[in-house]
Amino acid sequence: MPHLRVNRALEPVLTAKQQIIVIVGGRGSGKSIGIGDILTMKMATEKADIYCLREFQDSINDSVHRVFVGSVQERLDLVGWTVQENKIIAPNGAYTTYKGAARNPDSMQSAQNYKYSWFEEAHRASQASIDKLLPTILRNKGAKCIFTANPQSSGDPFSQRFITPYKDILDRDGIYQDDLHLILKVNWRDNPWWNQEQENLRLWDYKNLPRTKYNWIWEGEFNDSVENSIIKAEWFDAAIDAHKIEKFKKVFEPHGVTVCAHDPSDEGDDSKGVCVRHGSIIKYVDEMTTGEIDAGCDWALGIANQYGADWFIWDGDGMGAGLKGQISRELAGRAMKTHMYKGSLSGKGQDNASDIYMPMDGRENNKNSKYKEVFKNNRAQYSVAIANRFYNTYRCVVKGEYVDPDEMISIDSANVSNMVKLRSEVCRIPRKPNNNGLEQIMTKQEMKKLEIESPNMFDSMVMAFANPKTTVKRPFKPQKRKY
Repeated sequence: MPHLRVNRALEPVLTAKQQIIVIVGGRGSGKSIGIGDILTMKMATEKADIYCLREFQDSINDSVHRVFVGSVQERLDLVGWTVQENKIIAPNGAYTTYKGAARNPDSMQSAQNYKYSWFEEAHRASQASIDKLLPTILRNKGAKCIFTANPQSSGDPFSQRFITPYKDILDRDGIYQDDLHLILKVNWRDNPWWNQEQENLRLWDYKNLPRTKYNWIWEGEFNDSVENSIIKAEWFDAAIDAHKIEKFKKVFEPHGVTVCAHDPSDEGDDSKGVCVRHGSIIKYVDEMTTGEIDAGCDWALGIANQYGADWFIWDGDGMGAGLKGQISRELAGRAMKTHMYKGSLSGKGQDNASDIYMPMDGRENNKNSKYKEVFKNNRAQYSVAIANRFYNTYRCVVKGEYVDPDEMISIDSANVSNMVKLRSEVCRIPRKPNNNGLEQIMTKQEMKKLEIESPNMFDSMVMAFANPKTTVKRPFKPQKRKY
């Protein structure tokens, strides 16, 4: 029997009784090679067929086939194995199968015939793929689902299911386990075959990359930012409960109307968002992940009533335009006012089109440019406005600079059901290049192509600070001072 040499950090996999095994980490950890070698030995010793998945697989080159080839021909030096173009066959008849989950969702039902499944690059797994695979495998006694991943967004389905609930323990111990799960965090420093060439690359990245990007690449941390994102993660973090910091409590005291904003589902059983804002404080943010568009609207209206909202705003682009009748009927006879927001309005049709743009972050507008000359549309205008609020809060809370609290933002953590998911949405809103030099934000459809989920909660927050504008005198004038 060939000798198996495995990364010590992966040893718990060899004796694991749990049915769900998850290995996460950064570049150079050797987790894929280690799992490939372990499963090759399972084929040899248990006559176990291996069901291999990726979310997207256009050809055999996208699969882990080459990992198994390396296990057989190089690392384990096995004799009598058949290496075909799209399959590995052990002398005892055990074999590998490779599938793309996204294009073969029903084929996962056949996975019940396999003792082991391996989902590589599982950070790309959709919720539908996870929901189909787990019940199929787990119905078999002794069967195991193995996932390997370099974590991406903290808000993606894989992270929400397998990392965020256990992250504190993983960060502390490198391992989490219960009766169902074995979850391991494995990184470059755990790799006994680490070489100088790899170390040179890591050191260069450590010295030259932003620390958040380095931590994502090499330490297996979440990547809650994207290229050209309008809001940085550190800005978001500064805004969490800023109004509860003792020296800011008075200046953050909310005045004026309470606004409830709702981002409806795009179509069918899609996620919907809602946000309640009073003054500069986000009082409530949540999402509804199931149900049709009318059910989502009823849910949002219920929250508006719960918080005594003065205004109810909803996105009227796309399917949201059809909600006007429902909202009018539900609010008939009530004092709550309504406004249908349209982020697509551009040029002279957008809000404030002919007004001079005064940057909220204190920069000068030396050209006296108008809103229509700065922003592509309402969505860009109000998204950048809320980004400026986050930046101003960071300047105030972290840097100690004076900022008018009317130009800041604070998120009440007590009423956010999933702060990790909200952070992921807020910090993954990319700018889009515009040939005319206008500020423009990627559409939801364009973001989806980059595997960025629909930012329903973020869009609700944006709308909560959008029109209608109301003029309310503040009972005190903020004094310019160093915090």
